[in-house]
Amino acid sequence: MLTTTLDISAEDFALGTGWEIKPEGACKGEVCVPLPDGYSAQHAADRLGMAMVTNEASGLTSLGPESLSGRALVTAQAPEVVLPDLDGNDFHLSSLRGKKVVIVAWAPY
Repeated sequence: MLTTTLDISAEDFALGTGWEIKPEGACKGEVCVPLPDGYSAQHAADRLGMAMVTNEASGLTSLGPESLSGRALVTAQAPEVVLPDLDGNDFHLSSLRGKKVVIVAWAPY
């Protein structure tokens, strides 16, 4: 999930991550993770083991998929990613569904 603010409503958090915020905590399917300190995107991400990275230059923050145990992803399904192609048109990672895909990422740090 990409966002420009960490002040994310529970509804937007659910749309972006698939985790619905309920009185019993953050829930996906039959799995619920308690949020004893209440809901905030930062607290929910911490409890769900989601990596959170902020790029100061662009002002974007990325929430990664949940890991729950801290060691492995819950699924191998990639989240929806939409990035501009070389012509500036939106490219949806989901357009490659069913095909083998190699994603190469590089960071200068």
